[in-house]
Amino acid sequence: MGGKTIAEKILSAKAGVERAEPGDILECEIDYVMVNDITGVPAFEVCEEIGAGMLNERVVVVQDHYVPAKDIPSAEQAKALREFALKYKTHYYEIGKGGICHQVMIEEGFVAPGRLIVGADSHTCSYGALGAFATGIGSTEAGVVFATGKLWFRVPETQKFVVEGSLRPFVCGKDVVLHILGEIGVAGSKYKAQEFYGSTIKELSLSDRITIANMSVEAGAKTCIFPPDEKVFSFLKGRVRGEYEPVYADDDASYDEIFEFNAEEIVPMVAKPFSPDNVVPASELSDEEIDQAFIGSCTNGRIEDLRLAATILKGRKVHPSVRMIVVPASQSVFKQALRERLIEIFLEAGAFVCSATCGACLGGHLGVLAEGEKCISTTNRNFIGRMGHKNAEVFLASPAVVAASAVTGKITDPSHLLS
Repeated sequence: MGGKTIAEKILSAKAGVERAEPGDILECEIDYVMVNDITGVPAFEVCEEIGAGMLNERVVVVQDHYVPAKDIPSAEQAKALREFALKYKTHYYEIGKGGICHQVMIEEGFVAPGRLIVGADSHTCSYGALGAFATGIGSTEAGVVFATGKLWFRVPETQKFVVEGSLRPFVCGKDVVLHILGEIGVAGSKYKAQEFYGSTIKELSLSDRITIANMSVEAGAKTCIFPPDEKVFSFLKGRVRGEYEPVYADDDASYDEIFEFNAEEIVPMVAKPFSPDNVVPASELSDEEIDQAFIGSCTNGRIEDLRLAATILKGRKVHPSVRMIVVPASQSVFKQALRERLIEIFLEAGAFVCSATCGACLGGHLGVLAEGEKCISTTNRNFIGRMGHKNAEVFLASPAVVAASAVTGKITDPSHLLS
C-alpha cells in the first residue's frame, strides 16, 4: 500500500483508525471549534437543543464581523453571543481584546500542526498554513461539535502544488494564490485538500502562507495544508496551547493531481469582478480608476502586509479622488503597527485607520460601496454585492498593489510606481 498525505494522516489519527483512504467517511475528534458574532448564536442554540452540555475548553468565540455594532440588530446579536459565551465559560474575545477570528485563532495559540480545527466561517482553512487540517462548517455543525466534540468527514483527495524559484520584487503570497486561481479556477480544488511545496514556499513568510491557505476555499478546497517547518515552530514557541505533533506526507504519498509553477513568471496580479479566478496582471488595468482602496481582512491584515503597504505610502499621499481604509487584523497587529509608526505613515498619507473588524470585507460597514463605485481590496472575494451595492465592483490584489493604486488613483503595478 502507498504512502499517505497530511490530510489522510490527520483524519485517520483523529478518528482512531490505522489508515484512511479518500472517500472514507470518518467520525473525528475535534481539537477546537470557532464561531463569530454572525455564526455563534445559532450554534449555541443547537447545542442547547441537543442538551448534551458544552465542551467549553474546545470552543472559541470571537466578536469580529459587525464590530463595533452598526445598528440595533447587530448589537442585539452581539449581546446574545456575549451572554452565551459567558454562560458556558468558553474562550471568548470581546471587541478591543481580540480581532478578526482567524487571526485570533492563530495568534492565541489554538492552531498548531497536526490539529483538526473547524470554524463556522469558510476561511477557517487559513490555519493550514501552520500544518493543521482546518475547514469551515455551518452553525448547526458547530453546535454539534460544541456538544459532542466530534464531527464526520469524507476523506478528501489531495492535490500537490509545487512552486519553485524566487519571487520578483513586490510579488507576495497574494499574487501566488491569485495566479494559481487563474490557472485552476474556482472549482479546481472542489472538496479536495491542497498541499504546498517547493523552494518558493519555503522562503515565504508565515503571513504569506496564511494568505494562500485563506484563499484555497476560493478554489473550492476542503482544506489547505503546508508542511510545518522552523518558521512555524518559532512562531508557536511560548504561544501554543498544549502539546502538538507535526504531521508530514509520506515520500510515496498518492496525489490526485500535481501542479507545478515557476515563481519567476508570477507578477503582481489582480482579480477582476466578479470572481477570484478572473485574474490578469495589474499592469493590464492601468487605466482602471478606483474610488476606494482597502487593506485588511483575514487575508491581508497582518503586520507584514501593513509594512509592505507602508513602504509604498511613506512620503506619498492618497490620490484626491480615492478614499483609503486600513484595518489591522487584530489588536495585537494594531499595537505592533503603532510601535513601528506604520499607523503614522498611513495617517500622513491620508488613509482612514480603524481597529480590527471584518466589516468592509463582507459589505457590513466601515467601507460599504455605493452604486457604480470601484474598490481595489486585499480581501478574498469579489462577488456581486460582496462589499456593498450590487452594481459596485471589487478588484482583489496584494497590499502592494492596493497601496500603489491608492496613490495613483488607478490600478497600479507597484514596480511601475517605484521605477
